[in-house]
Amino acid sequence: MLYRENGQFKTTYRADQQIFPIIQDKVVILAIIAFAAFAVPMLASEYLFRAILIPFLILSLAAIGLNILVGYCGQISLGTGGFMAVGAYMAYNAFVRVEGMPVIVAILLGGLSATAVGVLFGIPSLRIKGLYLAVATLAAQFFTDWAFLRIKWFTNDSSSGSVSVSGVNVLGWSIETPAQKYLFCLAFVVVFALLAKNLVRGHIGREWMAIRDMDVAAAVIGIRPVYAKLSAFAVSSFIVGVAGALWGFVHLGSWEPAAFSVDRSFQLLFMVIIGGLGSIMGSFFGAAFIVILPIILDSLPQRLGIPIDTALASHLTFMIFGGLIVFFLIVEPHGIARLWSTAKEKLRLWPFPH
Repeated sequence: MLYRENGQFKTTYRADQQIFPIIQDKVVILAIIAFAAFAVPMLASEYLFRAILIPFLILSLAAIGLNILVGYCGQISLGTGGFMAVGAYMAYNAFVRVEGMPVIVAILLGGLSATAVGVLFGIPSLRIKGLYLAVATLAAQFFTDWAFLRIKWFTNDSSSGSVSVSGVNVLGWSIETPAQKYLFCLAFVVVFALLAKNLVRGHIGREWMAIRDMDVAAAVIGIRPVYAKLSAFAVSSFIVGVAGALWGFVHLGSWEPAAFSVDRSFQLLFMVIIGGLGSIMGSFFGAAFIVILPIILDSLPQRLGIPIDTALASHLTFMIFGGLIVFFLIVEPHGIARLWSTAKEKLRLWPFPH
């Protein structure tokens, strides 16, 4: 009875098209953001920040970027890890080579660099699609892995190939403790999630979805496939590049190209598919599933008092995790976001059957 829209009248098109048409949705989302910003830093432990919350936020941001490309525009990409690497390494170079470079500007420059690389490797999408496009974007992953491992300029002539960042601060505020890093990431995620939601609601998002549904029909009604596809690659790569810079600067602190391997690309693709294609909220659900579930499975035998070898436990985690992914995709191929929307629709009618 609490989740009803009785009496919430829409008198303008703008009111009818707002992000949260039901007031309860707006209140719940604002309450979640307030809880995450004010209560979590006081309640969470250092382990919770480092192992779950910070990776969850950054990977959610990367999943949002990938969802724009795969879920909204229908362009399959297996090079997301490479675009994250571009964002991380170019943000690092901007930060260490330019004296007094603000960290936020360096991160955004990393995102812009990833945009350029994403558009470059998105050009084949104008001629190919499906698995062929997936292979083309996979080439971007292999190329970036090679470039950041072999070209010493990207690593500031580091002999080991690894780079590190320290002394990160924003407007004089040091970003050193896990709680500060968490809030820094949370600010980026909230801003970019809002921007992405507004983009997909506007005419650009409608062009992306028209290309996704049928690109030939979209071209017939006046949508330019070149502009729509390349703009999707640009926006997606920018958000993914920012997420990669945050992954390096905030979560890792010190990293090498293996941190952005092809495994990362597949992990992000799983997040988008499990969470829900074409859903900003689904990106958060998918990230939570991928980040939290393996930790729970790893600790479950110990909590249940089952004596088991560490290596066997690790293999069992992968087996159970993979099985759950397959089971979930069979039961609900549209992702967790679809379950969420179905539950909301039923709540709007409960307790009435119609």
